[in-house]
Amino acid sequence: MQSVAYYREEFENHLLSGMAKREPASLYEPMNYILRLGGKRLRPALVLLSAELFGGTYQDALPAAMAVEYFHNFSLIHDDIMDEAPLRRGKTTVHKKWDINAGILSGDAMLIEAYRFLEPYPSETFKELSTVFSKTAMEVCAGQQYDIDFETRDDVTVKEYLKMIEFKTAVLVGAAVKMGAITAGASMQEQQEIYAFGLNLGIAFQLQDDYLDAFGDPDKFGKQVGGDIIENKKTYLFLKALELGESAMGKELSDLFSIQPKKAEKKIRRVKEIYLQSGATEDTKNAIATYTEKAFSCLEKLNLPQENKEILLRFGKDLMGRKV
Repeated sequence: MQSVAYYREEFENHLLSGMAKREPASLYEPMNYILRLGGKRLRPALVLLSAELFGGTYQDALPAAMAVEYFHNFSLIHDDIMDEAPLRRGKTTVHKKWDINAGILSGDAMLIEAYRFLEPYPSETFKELSTVFSKTAMEVCAGQQYDIDFETRDDVTVKEYLKMIEFKTAVLVGAAVKMGAITAGASMQEQQEIYAFGLNLGIAFQLQDDYLDAFGDPDKFGKQVGGDIIENKKTYLFLKALELGESAMGKELSDLFSIQPKKAEKKIRRVKEIYLQSGATEDTKNAIATYTEKAFSCLEKLNLPQENKEILLRFGKDLMGRKV
């Protein structure tokens, strides 16, 4: 087995080598644009790694990895439209570079293409892959709707928030490693354990993403720092600040999340101060570590060589400690 970085590079080469100009350009250029923006390629790399973890080959898993990456980028295009986000990976978002209609339609096309990548697999494998993929796709949509609903609610709980990020983000990480396992012919028990690993790691990843949205380096993070605060999103940081902070602090935070000033710098600065003063920042770091450890415990249940598990353990530790 190779490192996650190796599978990321192999996937990147495969993805870019298959790109070609297609007509109508106004449909396909936005698709190629967002795919060429790069990103972590976390999910497709995990598909390839998981396939080899269970005795398959990463080459056989490439179509499944392509399906996962196309679906992920479809969701990003539509999420950016709903969030009115100006930047994605440090570059102009699709709907800002073209227009909203182009963003909607090219996103739809990416979803269709994602399913088409699964077609070459044998019928039984195709059925297993498409079942996981469809279930995951619906959960991701549900997670996005929860996220939107939370913006206008003032009674969101930490439990509800964790369910939202499980659906919106973590299930796709779980699906990635499970789909890789399916292409390798892994047993149902093995599929379940590796899915649980991916699910918990995905929750840790999103909590870290939320933390970096407030406290990351904008030049390295690739997104607008403070975007969640501007959009009044009830993140784990926000909910924990309400829970842990003094009542006056909680009232001030709620008041700040009821406004959207044209110049948001002052609001962002004060909200971050409350996160730090309330202990929410430290609690979020602890939650990231907790879910990462849950993921690691799932690996211990797999009857695999320890050197194979070490690759995923190192990856998880790197993810938990990422700074960008």
